[in-house]
Formats: sequence, structure tokens, C-alpha cells
Amino acid sequence: MALTSHLPLLQLCHISKRFGAVQALVEVDFEVRAGEVVGLVGDNGAGKSTLVKGISGIFPFDAGEYLFEGRLRIIRSRQDVARLSIEAVYQDLALCDNLDVVANLYLGRECSAHQYGGPLAAVDEIVMEKRALDVLRGLAVDLPNVRVKTAALSGGQRQAVAVARAVMWNSKLVLLDEPTAALGIAQTRQVLDLIRRLRQQGLGVVVVSHQLADIFEVCDRIVVLRLGRNAGDFDAHTTTLDQIVTAITGNKLGHEAGFKEDDTSRVTL
Repeated sequence: MALTSHLPLLQLCHISKRFGAVQALVEVDFEVRAGEVVGLVGDNGAGKSTLVKGISGIFPFDAGEYLFEGRLRIIRSRQDVARLSIEAVYQDLALCDNLDVVANLYLGRECSAHQYGGPLAAVDEIVMEKRALDVLRGLAVDLPNVRVKTAALSGGQRQAVAVARAVMWNSKLVLLDEPTAALGIAQTRQVLDLIRRLRQQGLGVVVVSHQLADIFEVCDRIVVLRLGRNAGDFDAHTTTLDQIVTAITGNKLGHEAGFKEDDTSRVTL
């Protein structure tokens, strides 16, 4: 496990968010350190997506403090978050299937071959391909060819490309929304190994998932939300499945459902 800093990379204090009559978040505290993987779990409607979208700047929080690298930040847009080197990878991945891997990695950030750039400047494909190969190799992502269309890639490979795009711009914190959803066993393993490599490189990583097996395998801490409020902050290496299920549901459902504390392989919430 990578060494983590004592100072949180991201720290949210007493965060609240309302949508009309719905109070989505109520004084939520959340933090993640560099070199740490934090799992964010909870039932549907617990506030996970609201918290992640607020962190990523899709909408501002109504109340609370947003601190990054120990400094209070005012977040009004996604651009404000991008300037902090925070990137998010959502379930849809936002990949263009008709473009190759290199084009997807540089989408909207293409390198100009002309000294002065501009809308009519030629794209420097050689520089882009070399940089793409370096990033993918650094993450140990195995692809048949960086010029293959993303439509031809497996689910795990597509997820890896989306993550590589998020980290290739010197990111410090990466938010992953259901990164193993709808993936097979081999593809899931590929994505979990990739998350470990992000941690080894010193990035902070937040993983939102209903797959508790994946959360226990790759996370250092597990933060539980229930009905928009904090329901627990657990050390993933010392807590049990039953404790997490109880925090998520508010009931002793782990024992009632017949879950074994050492068996997370079939638990999805």
C-alpha cells in the first residue's frame, strides 16, 4: 500500500445539498488522502452520486466547506475542479466509439503540430501517440493497438482507456463511478489492478460501487452514506462485511440474510 499524507488531499466539511423539496445531503463529512483508495457505498438514494457530482463541479454544494490540499476552495463549475487536477470517470465512460484510443485520450486537448496552434493547425499525431503509449504503459494497460477503434475493445479495456484519459493530465484525485459494473471476472480484475496502480503512483482515488467484494478488495477505507448522511467511516482491512451492510441498511441484515463475514463474493447492494 502506498504511503498516505497526514493532510487530506480533499476534505469536505458539513456538506449539504438540496434539490427542491429533496434534501440529498445533510452535513456530510468526507476526505481522501494522496495514495489512498476510498470506497463510497450506500443504498440507492443514499447521496453517493450527489456527493461525487458536487466534488466534480457538476453543481455547487449549498453549504459546507470544500478544501483541497489544505486550502478552502470556491467551486462553481467543472472548470474550477479541473484546475485542481481532479478528474471523474462516470459509468458511460464518455468514449467515442468511432475514434481510436489516441484520439479518445486527447479528445478536446489535441496537440498542435504548428507552433502557434489555432483551429486550423494540424494535429501532431506522432507526439500524441508517443504520449498515449507512455501513459498506458505506466498504468500497465494492455491493448492490442492504440490505433484500434474503442468500439472494438472489451469492457475492461474501455474502462482502462477512460481512466488513462483521466490521469494523463497530471491528475491528483480520480473519482470512479461504478468502474466494474457489467464487467466479467477477468475484466473486473483488470480494472481493480489498475486502481491499485493509481494508488501506487500516489493518486487519491474514490470508488463508488455497489459491488462490496470489489470495495473490500481494493479500498483502504470505506465511507457509508445513508439517507444523505454519514453512516460510518471504516478501515477496510479491519472491518467486516456485516458492519458495512448494517451501516448501509441501518439493520442487522447481514446475519438475517445469511451473509458470512468472510464472504463478499456474492454481495451486491
